[in-house]
Amino acid sequence: MSASSDVTLIGELLVCVRPKVMAGLMRYFRDFDLAEEAFQNSCLRALQSWPLKGRPRDAAAWLILVGRNATIEDVRRRQRTEPLPSADRLLTEIDDGESLAAERLDGSHYRDDILRLLFMCCQPGLPLTQQIALALRVVCGMSPLQIANAFLVNERAMQQRITRAKTAVANLGLPFEPPSLAEREERLTSVLGIIYLTFNQGYTAGPNHAGHSPLCTEAIRLARLLLGLFPSEPEVMGLAALLLIHQSRWASRFDESGCLVSMDQQDRELWDQELIAEGVALIDKAMRHRSTGPYQIQAALAAVHVQATAGKTDWVQIERLYGALERLQPSPVIALNRAVAVSEISGPQVALDLIDPLAHALSGYFNYFGVRGSLLLKLGRAEEACTAFDRAIALSRTAAEAVYIRSQIDACIRLAAGEAGHQLS
Repeated sequence: MSASSDVTLIGELLVCVRPKVMAGLMRYFRDFDLAEEAFQNSCLRALQSWPLKGRPRDAAAWLILVGRNATIEDVRRRQRTEPLPSADRLLTEIDDGESLAAERLDGSHYRDDILRLLFMCCQPGLPLTQQIALALRVVCGMSPLQIANAFLVNERAMQQRITRAKTAVANLGLPFEPPSLAEREERLTSVLGIIYLTFNQGYTAGPNHAGHSPLCTEAIRLARLLLGLFPSEPEVMGLAALLLIHQSRWASRFDESGCLVSMDQQDRELWDQELIAEGVALIDKAMRHRSTGPYQIQAALAAVHVQATAGKTDWVQIERLYGALERLQPSPVIALNRAVAVSEISGPQVALDLIDPLAHALSGYFNYFGVRGSLLLKLGRAEEACTAFDRAIALSRTAAEAVYIRSQIDACIRLAAGEAGHQLS
């Protein structure tokens, strides 16, 4: 294996273990900025040490201990005038002194720290958007731009939200202790939102060397932990069901070259039936509580899709579910998704009329222009469809999305060429 590929794999591992490491470092520092600094210190030393000495058995434990010690030394250096040993010497001393301790650490030392950190980020005194943005930045390591895209706002505004949230939490001087039952219930909505967006970030990122998304895996793990804390909460069941059903299709979502495959073209033999069964059982259990929430409806939508036979999706039921979701949680994105179902029932022109008023609200949203282009293509308006797809490519977040839209543009070109040939004949 080349040095560059080894560094790439180490980078992917660092992304995967970040939630555990940040949670463990917050246990020591009780300060978001110091914990982030410690994580960066430990990552730097991992990139220096692991290619030469090999990765430790427990990467998260190694990073927690090395990051803690290195950052303590950095703080001391800023507080005194005498210089510290060189970076190489410090790294050697840390490796020698911490390796055995790192090997002794196991999951029991930080098993509950991630949830504890999530609940700590979700302070009721903060606006909900700040709570979620803070947790996505601190716990999951998403960049301000990635979080801004999830909220459909600009990067600068999101950075300001995160900074304000960090300052507010720091001023509260909160202990890193498990919240009480009342506090957990009060913050549950925010934590559910964080887990959902974490999964979504991994789900839209595309395939990687491991063949799966660490963020999706971590989000599902956290959802299952929440089920243990709130076993009778319908929305927790709904979220867990939603993630499991989406994850069941992971192996079919990309072709061999990494390009997106639309659901109607996916190989259903690759769908994980065990995850589907688990998700459907959870949503059935949640619905029996007769306390419908947005995650339950989304899970029901996902269930309708995966339980349908090829070419026989119940679009009427899907449109009704989106209508219920839109009444419960009005959003231009939900309206856009409902319009897709309407197009299957009433045709592309009716759907196009529904999404036209959403143009301003979704002017920076990739999927809006992808849907608009698809509807225009079905109507035979190739030139307008190409314009919409061009805008979608400009807003695409991943290479897989861009390649998929390029295939749609090729369809537009073929359509336009066919129209031109018909006119000449």
